[in-house]
Amino acid sequence: MTTTRTTAAPPQQSGRQTLINLVTDLILPVVLYYVLRSTGMGIYASLLISAAIPAAIAIVRLIRTRHIDGLAVYAVTVMVLGAIVSLIAGSPRFMLAREGWLTGFTGLWFLISVGFGRRPLAFLYSRPFLEGRLTRRGVPGDWDQLWTQLPGFRRIWRIATVMWGIGLLGDAVLRVLMAYTLPVDTVPALSTPLYTVTSVVLLFATNIYYRFAGLFDGRSALYASFRDPGEQSAADHG
Repeated sequence: MTTTRTTAAPPQQSGRQTLINLVTDLILPVVLYYVLRSTGMGIYASLLISAAIPAAIAIVRLIRTRHIDGLAVYAVTVMVLGAIVSLIAGSPRFMLAREGWLTGFTGLWFLISVGFGRRPLAFLYSRPFLEGRLTRRGVPGDWDQLWTQLPGFRRIWRIATVMWGIGLLGDAVLRVLMAYTLPVDTVPALSTPLYTVTSVVLLFATNIYYRFAGLFDGRSALYASFRDPGEQSAADHG
């Protein structure tokens, strides 16, 4: 059975934009915190400002896209919750634990999207980066067609979303423990490395799973129903 591409793939994010987002979301808050602390500003005020400025940048970024979808709703929700937590009076350790609570919320959002979302979050996050890559590897059809017609394709993204959800919940627990047990000025410096480690581990684990599931191979059994009889026969005897 053959199919034709009926919808265009979503535009892929440029490497430059990805780098800018990485700097503003992960590196800027840490650098800003230590700059403010070096000027003599208190711990609570430094934490509040270092969280508020990147959040404002993220809001501007979202407004400029002028497109509301599952990811946008998720991003707005996280930013609103982050702003609310930042405005709640509390100890510096409560402010430090803020990242843990938000990461935990993200993990829960991943898990909830498996059963109640139109598409699981791993699908939405991965599509801009992987759809073109899969096409170059001989994967037929766009992702909307694959999602509709292939139960195995849907299963892959649901399992990947669960993996990310569980991993982020584990990350959240570590962040809260760090916030309440380590020296206050040490925690911000460990935040970005922990994000990096969590992301690398989850990306490695999910990519291994994708390869075993046949996601990256257009000749795998996963896409059998999309190949014409001649291609399927050659694949079976190859």
